[in-house]
Amino acid sequence: MRLSACIEWLFAAEAENFADRIRLAHEHGVEAVEFWRWTNKDIGSIEWALTETGIELSSFVAEPMIPLTDIGNKEAFLKGLKGSMETARRLGAHTLIAQAGDDLPGKSREEQRAALIETLTAAGEVLEGSGVRLGLEPLNTLIDHVGYFLHSTIDGIEIVKATGRPEIGIVYDVYHSAVMGEDTAAVIGGNVDRVFHVHIADHPGRNEPGSGNIDLKKRVDWLFANGYRGAIGLEYRPLSGSSATIAETRRLLG
Repeated sequence: MRLSACIEWLFAAEAENFADRIRLAHEHGVEAVEFWRWTNKDIGSIEWALTETGIELSSFVAEPMIPLTDIGNKEAFLKGLKGSMETARRLGAHTLIAQAGDDLPGKSREEQRAALIETLTAAGEVLEGSGVRLGLEPLNTLIDHVGYFLHSTIDGIEIVKATGRPEIGIVYDVYHSAVMGEDTAAVIGGNVDRVFHVHIADHPGRNEPGSGNIDLKKRVDWLFANGYRGAIGLEYRPLSGSSATIAETRRLLG
């Protein structure tokens, strides 16, 4: 099992510099790393650290982070997506992460859904042949992202399938899904091919696996048993040293 450390949180207490966090992740046996925004980082130093260690960059966020529920943002997002795609290819990442944006006042959910589908379809055309894919991420609206438009994994899968583009899928965050009361097998069903990347954290607290009550092993095992072959993104706030939580996570997931 390939683990991908989200270095926004993991190794943040041990190193301020993102390049150094990559080196620490490599030293502790992690196969990949990921982060959120790329435009606020020193991409040159990150590229050097990735080359130096040979570690994989699994994913980062496609910018600009603007509501894709608003069709007025389509062209700005597509323009930014080209830059994100070029950076992903430079750094060897194959997955970009898209946020749907908040539920917009004055616009129906049907109108916002149509905007998402139209923009994501065009995004697939931009990404065609690049080797880079875009994953739309459903988030929980009960704790972390009140007001977010896309809180249902089933809806997320339906939206990305409606684009008809193989470059468009979802990022399935087990933590967000569990907070919303979803069962992994029920909401993913026969659509594991549309899951481009997976995130995990425990609940309550969004801390390391084993700190809460989500049966992460059962959910992750189901994903792999049904065809998922990507990395498992460790997107949690560590309660203790990052290296210790990673070792324990690997043991728990077995």
